Amino acid sequence: MKRVLLLNLHQKYEGIANGNLTRALLKEAKAFFSTNGYEIQETTIEEGYDIAEELEKFKWADLFFVQSPVYWMGLPWLGKKYIDEIFSAGVNTVTYSSDGRSRTDPSKTYGSGGLMEGKHYMLSFTYNCPVSEFDNPKGFFDGLSLDEANIALHKTFQFCGVKPYPSYSVHDIYKSEFNIDSAIKALENHLKQNLN
Repeated sequence: MKRVLLLNLHQKYEGIANGNLTRALLKEAKAFFSTNGYEIQETTIEEGYDIAEELEKFKWADLFFVQSPVYWMGLPWLGKKYIDEIFSAGVNTVTYSSDGRSRTDPSKTYGSGGLMEGKHYMLSFTYNCPVSEFDNPKGFFDGLSLDEANIALHKTFQFCGVKPYPSYSVHDIYKSEFNIDSAIKALENHLKQNLN
């Protein structure tokens, strides 16, 4: 049976970011994975976590589904703290053994010492910015794609040997015409297209 770890990296800011959209998207993801025969474990970082227990979840899972808002062009600081703590604590056991290089074998390159080969991840982000800011040389992100703008998180997983599935993102979340049902349906379609 396939096994997925659902990661809620939301960090609450009262009146600005209460986490409703993050929870709704994760509810949809959980329904999809349940319907498609996955065993499911979950972590909501705002509720606290035990590093040893999280490492067991990372060891157990085949797929990591990461749901996060983007604050100031990156993960919320609590999400970054979680990644730093878990991935660092997993050295030589779950996440990585070394940076991959070898004094005796020059063919072994930096970033090839991961211990999570055979596992996959999917990133799902919520943004205030419009989608038109990506892949646009005149846009705020200077022509970068969604994935290029989130390269640090991608490289963290790559460093540990984990392969990506296509990312998902929701945009313009503070606009009055934002439709949460459309965002949820679009995630359902994204999961069907990339994981079935």
